[in-house]
Amino acid sequence: MQRAVRWLSCAATAGMFLVLLMGAAVTNTGSAEGCGRSWPLCHGQFIPEFALQTAIEFSHRAVTGIVGLLIFALAVGAWMGWRERTEIRVLVPLMLGSLLVQSGLGAWAVLAPQSPAVLALHFGISLVAFASVFLTAVVLREPAGEAPRDRPAPPAFRRAAWASLAYVYLVVYLGAYVRHTGASLACLDWPLCGGALIPALSAPVAAVFAHRLAALGSLLLLAGLALWGQRLRLARPDLARGSAVALLLVTLQALGGGLVVLTRMSLFSTLAHAGVMTLLFGSLSYLCLQVLSRPATARLASARPPATSRRASVSSA
Repeated sequence: MQRAVRWLSCAATAGMFLVLLMGAAVTNTGSAEGCGRSWPLCHGQFIPEFALQTAIEFSHRAVTGIVGLLIFALAVGAWMGWRERTEIRVLVPLMLGSLLVQSGLGAWAVLAPQSPAVLALHFGISLVAFASVFLTAVVLREPAGEAPRDRPAPPAFRRAAWASLAYVYLVVYLGAYVRHTGASLACLDWPLCGGALIPALSAPVAAVFAHRLAALGSLLLLAGLALWGQRLRLARPDLARGSAVALLLVTLQALGGGLVVLTRMSLFSTLAHAGVMTLLFGSLSYLCLQVLSRPATARLASARPPATSRRASVSSA
């Protein structure tokens, strides 16, 4: 059963990533009202007649429902098999709670028009749902024996990792807000804005410029974190790898933002932008898990010899 739950955690993580990409496709193709003001039905029907926007929105809802069932099954399996783990007692409620909030925000956006500030929350909550499912998979698949988390991380690095996660989350929210206000192309060039290093800050340009400055800040922040992680590579290679991956992803994310502008928001560029951001948030969430020491129950369980070995010892005695 535990092996099945571990595989289920991988399927749920991949499914949640797909849900995020499909949600980005709904937003960037203008298909949010593809089912009208009807939810959970589509145009009042269980299976509607398919126009393109209807098909995009309906498929997003269908996949979200299937992945929701996978996540619920994962929550039950993880709780039954690993509920003594502190991480599972935190991640399972977070996983289910964020999934419900995500679905609620999606339904609310369909049933009643929402402001860009509220719509921007939807992607942010989806990232939390993805991260909680991903971290559950990481915890369930930790190898037996000593784990890197059993060696303490420097407290300052721990604080820096959590601060980086919080900062990137704010950058994500600001980017989603820009997208939902329709200001993404307020600056038609990149990395400059209107040919200027500091443009005239009218309302849409100011939002885009603030997002670009915040994104630059995340690049510098994660570059510093990666350099710090490399100094810890002998004692904590997991932190070195995790911070290096985060730096690579934030670099790709910055370049992806430029591609979105230069391709005038082509579907490929916007989906790549959303996908890389999801992976970046997941990598930072992984770092935040790794800087926390494993609970004593987990360390004792990994140090305990397998049941087969104990039975063999008893038989030989």
